Amino acid sequence: MKVLYVVSEAVPFVKTGGLADVAGSLPKALVAEGVDARVVLPKYSSIPEEFRNNMEHVAHITIPVSWREKYAGVEKLVHEGVTYYFIDNEEYFRRDGMYGYGDDAERFSFFSRAVLNLLPAIDFWPDVINSNDWHAALVNVFLKLEHNGDARYDNIKTVFSIHNLKYQGMFDKNVMSDVLGLDWKYFNNGDLEFNDAVNFMKGGMIYADLISTVSRTYAEEIQYEFYGEHLDGLLRKRQRALRGIVNGIDVDMYNPATDKNLFVNFDVDSLDKKVENKVKLQEQLGLPVGRNIPMLSMVSRLVEPKGLELIIRIMDEILSHEECQFVLLGTGDKGYEDWFRDLQWRHPTKVSANIYFSNELAQRIYGSADIFLMPSIYEPCGIGQMIALRYGTIPVVRETGGLKDTVKQYDKYSANGNGYTFADINAHDLMYAIKRALTEYEHIGLWNQIQRNAMCSDVSWSRSAREYIDMYKQLIG
Repeated sequence: MKVLYVVSEAVPFVKTGGLADVAGSLPKALVAEGVDARVVLPKYSSIPEEFRNNMEHVAHITIPVSWREKYAGVEKLVHEGVTYYFIDNEEYFRRDGMYGYGDDAERFSFFSRAVLNLLPAIDFWPDVINSNDWHAALVNVFLKLEHNGDARYDNIKTVFSIHNLKYQGMFDKNVMSDVLGLDWKYFNNGDLEFNDAVNFMKGGMIYADLISTVSRTYAEEIQYEFYGEHLDGLLRKRQRALRGIVNGIDVDMYNPATDKNLFVNFDVDSLDKKVENKVKLQEQLGLPVGRNIPMLSMVSRLVEPKGLELIIRIMDEILSHEECQFVLLGTGDKGYEDWFRDLQWRHPTKVSANIYFSNELAQRIYGSADIFLMPSIYEPCGIGQMIALRYGTIPVVRETGGLKDTVKQYDKYSANGNGYTFADINAHDLMYAIKRALTEYEHIGLWNQIQRNAMCSDVSWSRSAREYIDMYKQLIG
C-alpha cells in the first residue's frame, strides 16, 4: 500500500502545534506496519540547517497560480525510515513563521497544486493521499477538478483529516479567480462558498472520499451545532464517510524509564521512584517538601477552551480546604496568566505558577505530579492526558473528544479505569472529580493500582496506525 501524507508542518522539521507531532509520528508508524508512506510539506526557511543541508534536489516543476506560473523545487530527505519531500519556493516559504500572512490563500493553494504535480516528477503514484487541515485541503479539490480523466490520477483515493475544525482557512471570495483559477460555478454551487467567502476546509471535506478526525468522540461531536463550527450540517450529510481515529504519542520519546529530563527514572514496577521526582520538583519550585502531599498539575495553553473558567471557580476552595499542591506551566491569554500569578500570591506555600514554557519542566511535572487536570470545553484529541497516563500521573478530564476516548473512570470495586472524568461543563462536577481523586490518593494500594492501569494504557501510534491502515484498505477495496 502506498500513502502520500500531505501536511503543513511536521516534527522534527517545523512545529507550531499538535499537527506537527502527528505528522512526525503517524507516517513512521505506518512504515513500521509495512506501508510505503511518504510525506510532503513546504520547505520553510525555519527548517534547521542540519536537515536542509542533507536534502537532495530531485526535480523542479512549474505550478499554475491562476494566470501566473511559479517555480517549485522538490527536495527529498529520508529521516528515520520515512521519505519526506519538501516543496521549495522562496517567495512563499522563505519567511519568518509559517502562517498568518495576507497571501496565505495563494501560498497554500500553490502548495496543494504542487503536491499533485510532483507525482510524475518523483514517479510515485499513491493509492491514498491523506491531506491534513485547511492548508492541504485543496489537494482533494484540484485532484477532482484538474486531473480528472488522467489515468495516472484516476485511481487515487483521498482522505481529509481534521485536527481542529475551528481553523478552516477562510478567504475573500475573489481568490476564486485571482489565486485558485477555478470556475466561479464551484463557488456558486456551495462547494467552496461559506458566508460569501472561500472556505478551504469545506472544499476539502466535500471533495474527499473519506473524512477522518482525531478521535471517535470528536467525530460524533462535530456533527452537532455546539462543536460543529457552522459545518455540522455538512458533516451530518457526510457522516457515512466520517471516521474518528484517536491519536497516539511517541512512547519512546515519552518514556519515564529513559526520559533524561526526569530527576529519577522509573517504570510501572518501580513507582516508589516516582515519589522521588515529586520531592525533587518541590525543592526546585520552592514548595514545601512532603512525599505524601498530593500534587495537582496542569501543562496547558492558557486559553478558554482548556476549561480554565472551571478551574478559576474552584481552585481557591480546593487549596483552602484540601492538603495539596498545585503546579502550573503554560502561557496564553494575559487575563489567565495574571489570575494564576495571583493564585500563587494567595497560596504561596501551595501553588507554583510558571508562566512560560520549558520542555524540561513539562516532563518533570508529568513525571512528578500525582494528578493532571485537563477540564477542556472541547478537545479534538489532546496529548497531555496521554503523556500523563504514560507517566502514572492520573488525569482528571471532562468527557469530550479524545479525552473521553482515552481516559476511563476508575472503579475501585472492579479495579478498572485509568483516571477520573466528569461530563458537564460544570465547575462543581470538576471539583467533585478532583476531591474523589484526592480521597482515593490516601489509599496507597488503590492509588498504585490506578497508576499501573494508567501506565499500561495503550497510547502508542502503532495502535492508531493499524486503524488508519484499515481505513485505507476499506477505501481502496
